[in-house]
Amino acid sequence: MSFLPNTELDRAEMLEALGLESVEQLFDRAVPPSIPRSRPGLPNAMSEMEVQKRLEELGRRNCDSGRALSFLGAGAYEHFIPAAVRTIVSRGEFATCYTPYQAEVSQGTLQAAFEFQTMIAELTGMEVANASLYDGASALAEAALMAMRLTRRRKILVSGAVHPHHIRVLETYTSGVGADLHFLPAHEGVTGADRIAERADSDAAAVIIQNPNFFGCIEDLDEAASAAKGAGALFVVSANPISLGILKDPGSAGADIVVGEGQPLGIPLSFGGPYLGFMATRQDYVRQMPGRLIGMARDNRGRRGFVMTLQAREQHIRREKATSNICTNEALAALTAAVYLALVGPEGLRRIALLNLDASRRLSAPLSSLPGCSLRFSRPFFNEFVLKLPRRAEEVARMLVQKGIIGGLPLGRCFPDMSDCVLVCATETKTQPDLDRFALSLEEVLGM
Repeated sequence: MSFLPNTELDRAEMLEALGLESVEQLFDRAVPPSIPRSRPGLPNAMSEMEVQKRLEELGRRNCDSGRALSFLGAGAYEHFIPAAVRTIVSRGEFATCYTPYQAEVSQGTLQAAFEFQTMIAELTGMEVANASLYDGASALAEAALMAMRLTRRRKILVSGAVHPHHIRVLETYTSGVGADLHFLPAHEGVTGADRIAERADSDAAAVIIQNPNFFGCIEDLDEAASAAKGAGALFVVSANPISLGILKDPGSAGADIVVGEGQPLGIPLSFGGPYLGFMATRQDYVRQMPGRLIGMARDNRGRRGFVMTLQAREQHIRREKATSNICTNEALAALTAAVYLALVGPEGLRRIALLNLDASRRLSAPLSSLPGCSLRFSRPFFNEFVLKLPRRAEEVARMLVQKGIIGGLPLGRCFPDMSDCVLVCATETKTQPDLDRFALSLEEVLGM
């Protein structure tokens, strides 16, 4: 049975217009010969019940954080999510197919976004935030484009300690706009203001730093900001929002644009998404900030209302003159983050950050004391660190999985010269017995 909307007559007319006699001839033109069009090895059709059982069987083969003890971070973090978060965001009022374009008729949606913006602005130490972006990687790329518009320059200096996946997204976003990307090598796990000062010149639009960076190391934002501004470049910081519970906010350190991945704020791992990008900046730059921006206003009777402001930023209005192609936001994820932040509050966030800091230190000590193991960098770190092993990290990781432990991210996948290193993360979800089990299992694996 065919589910194509085209009838046999429709297909015949199209083939005639193309000068072809069959669909196979069309495929011969469009599909390279190296790609087989047969169906070798595919199983026979199954019923819905059989398919469901088969998928469940395949799913049980996965080693995920629900079945194994996971010390994997690298941009997606396992945090405790209070039950109240899911209960609130699951209410029917928030279940919409899409963020409404005529949003003013949905005051609750706009108020939730406005409160999210307010919390992000306070958390980052900036003056204004948007209603969210798709994820941390796209937020970083949008910040680079925003800096190019503001400075009318093309050179972007990017720390080599920025998440490698985010860098790839940045390269994709900027590939067609004439951007000139320059990468600053990280020394001993951090970027260093001297490297910024050496490369930043009158052509630099932005300097991009991640803090804590991909290796978990804490960067010196004050010195980096000074080096960037010395060349007239904007200073862009990609921040872990949980770390801002104890670290100096980027705004106070001189950041011009702050972005980040909001997944740690009450959003589950969910096999990699959907996640949440956030962006905040200074009031002077608000007209070049991409995405949606919600404002509060009052009508002629003095009643408070929420509205979408500066809508000319969006591609569905300005088309090729838009600041960005993003014309919506991660409304439900942003609501989740707002509920999480409101629930834990400033003191709760500080407590969570301290627990993360403590867990990573209580784990790093026994791991780095194992024979042949050491911390790759001596810099202060937040909730993850790089552990150097006496063997290939990929091999060790596979052996740990057999013991029910996801022992971090082998770094050779992204950094070939670090094939014997693994990025290990410990959040507030890890108890002391969990940490002890990992240390004992790693010792056993290395002794094999």
